[in-house]
Amino acid sequence: MTVLRLLLADDHTVVRAGLRALLEGEADLVVAGEAGSGEEAVRLAAELAPDVVLMDLRFAGAAGIDGVEAVRRLRAEAPGVAAVMLTSYSGRADVVRALEAGARGYVLKAGPPQDLFRAVRGAAAGALGLAPELVGALVGEEPDRERELTAREIGVVRLLAQGHGNRGIAQTLFLSEATVKTHLVRIYRKLGVDNRASAVSEAVRRGVLDLS
Repeated sequence: MTVLRLLLADDHTVVRAGLRALLEGEADLVVAGEAGSGEEAVRLAAELAPDVVLMDLRFAGAAGIDGVEAVRRLRAEAPGVAAVMLTSYSGRADVVRALEAGARGYVLKAGPPQDLFRAVRGAAAGALGLAPELVGALVGEEPDRERELTAREIGVVRLLAQGHGNRGIAQTLFLSEATVKTHLVRIYRKLGVDNRASAVSEAVRRGVLDLS
């Protein structure tokens, strides 16, 4: 069993304590450190090299950087560390900013623990983890006639089936990784799934993708 090391970044001590207790109740998750600000999160991520940082979106105090900027700095100072936003804010603009900065997941604090666990494990594996209730906020409601996958989206699913990660898909299709993430969110919504494996399976079931 692979054990994932986590860094908790939240300005509330009580929140961090609750998260630690929740996460360490899972056999494959261990908290390697805690940070109370965005700057401290970046510094500790570089020092501790955790697998995933759970990053709050906003920290108390106007002087420090917010979670989105911290994620952006992580990409430069600790590129091997995945970031998952864990926040109370569910607005479309916040979700988009976080994903564009490089976050591999976005989960709400009020959501079920399984959403958090799924996002953490997915981020560590290079997948995109988005709370189901946020998908609609991100891509908007689509008319039924627009629920079919576009040619580009089918191409993305085909590469998923071949085992490519976001970076590989981006390089193959000459896209940015942020654009790939947006495509994945749309694909998940259209197919009614929440992860890569299910997207491939559902695309095959619908006859959109032929793996024979």
